Amino acid sequence: MTLTVVLLVAFSIVLDVVGQLFFKMGLDRLPELEGGFRLNAFWGQVFNAPLLWAGLGAYAIEFFVWLEALSRAPLSLLFPSAALAYCGVVLAGKVVLGETVSRRRWMATLVITFGVMLVAIGGDRKSVV
Repeated sequence: MTLTVVLLVAFSIVLDVVGQLFFKMGLDRLPELEGGFRLNAFWGQVFNAPLLWAGLGAYAIEFFVWLEALSRAPLSLLFPSAALAYCGVVLAGKVVLGETVSRRRWMATLVITFGVMLVAIGGDRKSVV
């Protein structure tokens, strides 16, 4: 991967993590609805939640960053690299939201990270069948 592609993927991952944080924080700030789940009232709240709109904005920007990355590198290399967003979301959930992350979840996050490293290291080699 070229430096440009690495930076594009990194920016895409950051935008994905930021978008997820905004979605979670935005939904957590919505008032609870009385009488159970009422779809119409819920959608009215969603449309008036600035953090949810910020999350959508982060995803919109990420869409165009991802398209640029796809124009420069193979999908089979980029998509596994984008899995690092899962790791970023776990870390951000712990650091920003104060979520409890179990040892098992940290181990799974490390497995994902090592898998991405394996794909990135051998990503540009031609396979011999």
